[in-house]
Amino acid sequence: MQIDPALCIAGAIGVVGLSAAGSAIGIGKAACATIGAWKKCYAQNKPAPYTLFTFVGAPLTQTLYGMILMAMLLSVAKHPIPGAGIAAIVLAVLAGAGICASAAFQGAAAAAGADAQAETGKGFTNYLAAIGVIETVAIFVMVFAILCILPLSEKAPAAAAAEPPAVEQTAETAALPPAP
Repeated sequence: MQIDPALCIAGAIGVVGLSAAGSAIGIGKAACATIGAWKKCYAQNKPAPYTLFTFVGAPLTQTLYGMILMAMLLSVAKHPIPGAGIAAIVLAVLAGAGICASAAFQGAAAAAGADAQAETGKGFTNYLAAIGVIETVAIFVMVFAILCILPLSEKAPAAAAAEPPAVEQTAETAALPPAP
């Protein structure tokens, strides 16, 4: 296998791995706090709201963003431009780190939201809004990474053959005025 496709595949594995690691960290934080919040409810003989489980799952979406980038990098591996492998590795590490951080901090915010919701029974939508802002960082990273991935792949041979040939400029065509 050539080096560029191999590095694109390694980048694909890296970006989804880093994204999933962030999700695991965030889910772990949120799950621990949610379990503690439910325990407080049980200790006070209050109903333990199942809606707190929403906080546990919030950081999971970052794994999906990493998976989308993984699929795109695997697509690039089929027809990479020269040097795309190094770009894919750098992109994967940086995008994966950004998505990872978003998931980890989203889990911390979700933990605080679960605790506050269980204690007060109020503010659920406010807590979700704060968590949503943190989610937006991961979405931005994914979109900007996609914009960077797009130029890394050559057009597939069939698509390139379907394009009309470029018109060469000769002395006669250069003297003509531009078409309106």
